[in-house]
Amino acid sequence: MQIQTKFLGEVDIQEEEIIVFEDGIPGLEEYRQFVILSLGEEMPFSVLQSLEEAQIGFILADPFKIKQDYAFDLPDNEKESLAIVTPTEVITQVVVSVKEPFEQSTINLLAPIIINVNNRKAKQIILQDNLKFPIRYPLYALEGSAK
Repeated sequence: MQIQTKFLGEVDIQEEEIIVFEDGIPGLEEYRQFVILSLGEEMPFSVLQSLEEAQIGFILADPFKIKQDYAFDLPDNEKESLAIVTPTEVITQVVVSVKEPFEQSTINLLAPIIINVNNRKAKQIILQDNLKFPIRYPLYALEGSAK
C-alpha cells in the first residue's frame, strides 16, 4: 500500500508493518495506526509515521545505542496491555526532538515507545518511577555505539 509521509514523500508499506497504538500517543490519541520507516542502514534513526495523517511523523532513535546506562522496568500492567511475554519480543524507541543546529537536538528518555514485535501493539509510556532520565537528553552526548 502507498502512503504519504511527513519526511520521505510517498512510500510503499506492507500491511504487516502497521503498528497499532490502541490508546493513541499522548496528545494525539485519535491517531492509532503507524509504521516505522528506516532512514538507512547506517543511520541510528527511523521515522514513526502516522497512516491516518501524513503530517504526523516523529524521528525515533534506539536509546540503548545513545545512552549506555539507559534501563527501566516495564510495569506489569504495561506488559499486560501489550501482551508481552518475553523481553525478546520488545523494541524500545525514543522520540528525537530535532533542533537547528542538529547538535542541539534531544531525545526523550522519560517516555519511551514500547513495541511488541509479535502482535504489532505499541504504547508510549511515561516512566513514573525513573526520574533519573530526562525528557530532554542531549543527543550530542552520545555514549553508545551511535557515537
